[in-house]
Amino acid sequence: MKMIRNRFGNLSRVSVQLQRHVQQMSTSAAVAPAEGATINEFRSAVANPGEHSALQLAKFYTIPAEQKKQIFTGGGLPKQYELQIKTFTEACLMVRNPALEMLEYIKNADLTKPVVRYVLYGENGTGKTLTMAHVLHYGAINDFLLVHVPWAPNWMKRPKEASNAAGQEGMIDLPFDAAAWLVHFKNQNGQLLQRLQLKTGKEYVWSKRESTPAGSSLIELVEHGIARIKYASETTAALISELKQLSTAGQCKVMVAIDGFNAFFHPITRIFSDNKQRVTPDRITLTKPFLDITNYDWTNGVCILSVDKIAMTEGYMDSYMPRYLLGQAGFEHLDPFVPVHVDNYTDKEFHSYINYYLDRHWINKTPQGFEEQLKFMSNKNPYSLMQLVRAL
Repeated sequence: MKMIRNRFGNLSRVSVQLQRHVQQMSTSAAVAPAEGATINEFRSAVANPGEHSALQLAKFYTIPAEQKKQIFTGGGLPKQYELQIKTFTEACLMVRNPALEMLEYIKNADLTKPVVRYVLYGENGTGKTLTMAHVLHYGAINDFLLVHVPWAPNWMKRPKEASNAAGQEGMIDLPFDAAAWLVHFKNQNGQLLQRLQLKTGKEYVWSKRESTPAGSSLIELVEHGIARIKYASETTAALISELKQLSTAGQCKVMVAIDGFNAFFHPITRIFSDNKQRVTPDRITLTKPFLDITNYDWTNGVCILSVDKIAMTEGYMDSYMPRYLLGQAGFEHLDPFVPVHVDNYTDKEFHSYINYYLDRHWINKTPQGFEEQLKFMSNKNPYSLMQLVRAL
């Protein structure tokens, strides 16, 4: 992380210098376009990701507020992007090549065959999370049950609470994180679960007095884990096992999306055992269920995973390539997979981004050479560019 901070830490100071060379910039955003307003050249009127094609490339499309709330309330969008959404009063995503590539694969996939794993990779700040968000939006409106982990490294680096797992010697439980994930799952899939009326295939016994009988609805199983946080991790494992079986039986479609997947294969975590030793990810009870569902031993689903340098800790950030970040064990776990590279903005995407900010009145004036300065200073990296413009 130190290397990341060194790289990006001076952006605010550099942007102040840029500010002295340009005319006054506005820091108040404009309201959303009026209903029926003309769609600008950098906007697309096609709001359904399933209909996106090369015609919409480098254009922004708007996610309806209700769908955004359903899919991303529990996470899945970068914090800085969430602030931008709040400021601009609209959730806009740019249609980019990596998302179009994956959507094309998914739409043409034979779901009766073993699940295909797609791995997003690229330098820091290139837009892997937003590419995943684009595909998640497609899955949500096309009746995929979403198994979405917004940022897996949070469990390994900043758990809400860690405790010894009951009945599993040497294992560490993250009950509050597991319960929060179940709430996220319910928010994303509640309506579809009600419609599909999926049932559990076996009985789950939690204690002498508590059990979930076979034939219970998946909603009941999820609500049990939320209400009884002590059993949230076990409930998560049971839920994922049921989803694999139901999907393979053709009763539902499942889209797995895990951001920062390589955290499951990092040599260590920041969680300490009773003897004050850092534990490995395989000793976290939440690890096994999500490794199970990213195996290829089930059908009627897809897996979208991302690997990221900042999912690791200091000393393991030399490369952004999947083989390096996953290590031997992680690479063998996913092999074979389809790699999807997410790169910096193209010139067309960069100009579309600037035009969007002009349209929102976040930038009021662009003196001669302004765009070239931003392009040079950011190297067209989406995160760097957002940081530079934020300070103006």
